[in-house]
Amino acid sequence: MDRLTGLVPGGKEIFNAFLVIVDRYSIIVRYLTCHKEDRAMDTTLLFWNYIISTCGVPKIIISDRDPRFTSEFWTNLYDILGTKLEFFTSYHPQTDNDTPMIESHSFQKSN
Repeated sequence: MDRLTGLVPGGKEIFNAFLVIVDRYSIIVRYLTCHKEDRAMDTTLLFWNYIISTCGVPKIIISDRDPRFTSEFWTNLYDILGTKLEFFTSYHPQTDNDTPMIESHSFQKSN
């Protein structure tokens, strides 16, 4: 799970970012439109409405140390759901090998 920002705003809602979620087992990538300024609660609602409600509760979430994913609210939610949160270091190839490829592919498809 990561955020892709720096996009040109578009649409009625003027979204300027994506929440990128990759299911490593099925290799399904989901791009959820959002705002760069979204807080932890906004991100949680996106995750709940589009991932948990359709795919179920994940056992493990791998993400960077973005405050939106490490806030007290998210920590409590992980505990309640029984989900383990693992962190990676951004742009560290041993732990973050899919995200740059996916982000690069996203930009290629949009051009």
